[in-house]
Amino acid sequence: MRYDVRNILIHSGMNIHIVQHDILTNRPEENLQWMLAELESPASREALLTVFPACTLCGAPLFASAGYTDLQKRAQAALQELVARSEHRAFLVGMPLQIQDKGLCNAIVFVQNGAIRAVVTKKYLLPDEQRCFTRGEGVQVIEFHDQKLAIGFYEDLKELVKGHVDQPDMVICCGCNVFDYQKPYRTRYRMSKIVETLGASLLYVNRTGGEGPYLYAGGSMAMNAAGGLLCQLPYFEPACHTVDMQLLDTLEDEKPEAVELVYKALVMGLRDYFRKNGLQRAVLGLSGGIDSALVAVLAVDALGAENVHGILMPSQYSTDHSVKDAEDLAHNLGMDYHIVPIRPMFDQFREALNPVFGNLAEDVTEENLQARVRGTLLMAYANKFGALVLNTTNRSEAAMGYGTLYGDSCGALAVIGDLYKTEVYQLSEWINRDWVRIPVNSITKAPSAELRPGQKDSDSLPDYAVLDAILNLFLEESLSEDEIIDEGYDRELVHNTIRKVARNEWKRLQFAPQLKVSPVSFTLDRRWPIS
Repeated sequence: MRYDVRNILIHSGMNIHIVQHDILTNRPEENLQWMLAELESPASREALLTVFPACTLCGAPLFASAGYTDLQKRAQAALQELVARSEHRAFLVGMPLQIQDKGLCNAIVFVQNGAIRAVVTKKYLLPDEQRCFTRGEGVQVIEFHDQKLAIGFYEDLKELVKGHVDQPDMVICCGCNVFDYQKPYRTRYRMSKIVETLGASLLYVNRTGGEGPYLYAGGSMAMNAAGGLLCQLPYFEPACHTVDMQLLDTLEDEKPEAVELVYKALVMGLRDYFRKNGLQRAVLGLSGGIDSALVAVLAVDALGAENVHGILMPSQYSTDHSVKDAEDLAHNLGMDYHIVPIRPMFDQFREALNPVFGNLAEDVTEENLQARVRGTLLMAYANKFGALVLNTTNRSEAAMGYGTLYGDSCGALAVIGDLYKTEVYQLSEWINRDWVRIPVNSITKAPSAELRPGQKDSDSLPDYAVLDAILNLFLEESLSEDEIIDEGYDRELVHNTIRKVARNEWKRLQFAPQLKVSPVSFTLDRRWPIS
């Protein structure tokens, strides 16, 4: 459901205007403009308070840029303009702020009637935030229109249930929460427990949009003191809504499927990655397999079929049905493609290397050569036509090192790099729920890299259902080798799986950035020694 400010009914109670927006990182001047426009909207002007997400003025994550005084000064200038133009208004805005005798803090600024009334600073910093921000004071309780408002960041709300702050009438949470497929459900549960514990109404405002691999879901909501849902903003799109926090009438609580959230997250992340980097065109290799098919669908949905190009690169080991499956996919999606056979180039490489290799038998070397020829062709197209190469490696393959460095690993963005192979199947089947977009044969046939006669993924990897279950226990659940074996899995299989995950950390560090949708993604959440 999309909310339209022109159709909002203003009530006589505690009316608060929620703004869920796609925030631009390190661009406070541009963020200032949409904030001013929102504050001038009729819905915002008639509400008692307007609430923006955390990190509104400068975006997130800031990393090292937070420490540059230039950005801090620009953010401060934007805040001053907001304050100067806020007569008879009240709003909350998030930004990095230098606090006297403390340092740079992640802050929520409460502005009312042309003055800064309070500054709430974040106490429980995430690991990346600890590198640039100083630990703050946490949740503050502020009197506003005869109500005690407890204002804080999402991570600081634990202070409320511990009884570390005064009993509030209302909780306002300004979020900037990175998405994973469990986060919306965890957030809803956490907010419900706070309302239940405190007997206070609650407002949660979260940003949306993508920032490189980090995706923000939105999903802002409000609950009355009885735990009833007053409003639920959509996921993965900008929206705004005015809600009377004293209403008794509530909405039916509709929880979306995780697979639908992942689809929307990946489409939004792809779109924003290109849009925010000023690019439009994408290219990818179409093998006829499920991974490249899924990435193609996501790219077409994000960028439009006219901006996505496929290159089919069959070798002497490719089957006729693989080419046909890839062509059928392109026709289903309405995208252009070229067929560029790689055998002549592969043969030239082998001939050039023959004086060096001599009579040595062919092995993985020749398999990797084919992958690197394909990577070279994709990068050449990208350079010539101003496109970005989309990587099609999945999380299971990345975990096991099942892919060629500078071949399968090339690309500007790993679209499905945070999805296990079994999740790739689940999402593909969901996409085909109403009509066939991904050819059925791409989903049902045995996966293969087709780098040697009759090759199958199962020649090198366990069954994906078993492999992904072991990987999940090791990566997400942080179970040890013995603990996974105790769950009923084969000892040798578990040992080899964990060994391969560790041995291929160096390879994953050289992969394209991946869109994060899992609770524990490679390189972003799970950082591991490489030697």
